Amino acid sequence: MKMSELITAHAELVMMLQRMGIALGFGDHSVGDVCRRHGVDPGFFLLISNVYSNAHYEPSAEEVTSTDMLGLVPYLRNSHDYYVHKRLPHIEHHLGRIVEHLPERVGAALTRFFEVYKTEVLDHFGHEEGTVFRHIEALQSGHSDSSYRMRDFVENHGNLEDKLSDLVQIIFKYLPESATSDDMVDVVYDILQLSLDLNRHSLVEEKVMVPYVMHLERSVQ
Repeated sequence: MKMSELITAHAELVMMLQRMGIALGFGDHSVGDVCRRHGVDPGFFLLISNVYSNAHYEPSAEEVTSTDMLGLVPYLRNSHDYYVHKRLPHIEHHLGRIVEHLPERVGAALTRFFEVYKTEVLDHFGHEEGTVFRHIEALQSGHSDSSYRMRDFVENHGNLEDKLSDLVQIIFKYLPESATSDDMVDVVYDILQLSLDLNRHSLVEEKVMVPYVMHLERSVQ
């Protein structure tokens, strides 16, 4: 299949390409050709694409363990960078302009709510990058670290989407009817899109990362 046809059929995958290190401008090249040109394993690309574009897709254990997963940690790190350095600052900018239309008390509460959420996101990603990803890379190098296991991740993995939904509800509830502008629409749309993207990110971690790392742990042991 041509990469251009795949992205046209599943437009949400555009968000995934940059995290894979794949630039736009495919010409008529196939998915496999485009992946190889950018140093991405085609099997890994298709596995992540299936999970990312279909919430009901359940990869088999064989599919996960037989796929070249060296691109997994870079992909997840790039996803974190996208959320932290692009989406959250963009939302924060629009929220700042919305607050100008709100009563001071409500605006201050909205600002605090977002600041707390942003701190939670940074802590969440910081733990994954400092502990989980290092654990994966060690296992991929053939080393076992008995101080951490993927079951610890499963037991403590938090949901980053719920508070975004709360944020939207606060905006809907307290925004004056007269405060209509592009900023209002943009921020609500961006928050909903970020929530959806974070949900897909979580699915990749739960359906791909977790079973893959548990397989590595058993293999190294």
